[in-house]
Amino acid sequence: MKNHEPSFADRMNAAAQARQKQLEKARASAPTNDPEFAKRQAARREAAAAREVRAAERKAEKLAEKTRKAEEQAAREAERVRAEKAEQERLEAEEAERAAREIALAAEQKAARDARYAARKARR
Repeated sequence: MKNHEPSFADRMNAAAQARQKQLEKARASAPTNDPEFAKRQAARREAAAAREVRAAERKAEKLAEKTRKAEEQAAREAERVRAEKAEQERLEAEEAERAAREIALAAEQKAARDARYAARKARR
């Protein structure tokens, strides 16, 4: 037995025993066996839930801000359109008034010219 070489089966058996020991050692040191593990997991879940709530609040705030800005923009646009329309109406009214003044001035000038013509005819 001095030159005893382990057979393939012996080597496989030894490897299986080594794997089994490693597995038992890993199970013994697993964090699930730690009494604090459940507390830490619960704290992590609570923190994750709180993060999700804060993210949802931020998203809602951003949406509300975007909506508010869109409403303000729409109000500004409506005010601009109203101001442009009022300015256009004012310009049209001024143009109509100017045209009426020109017509009145032309009528006055024609009346003055006709009066001069009539006066000249009367002098002859």
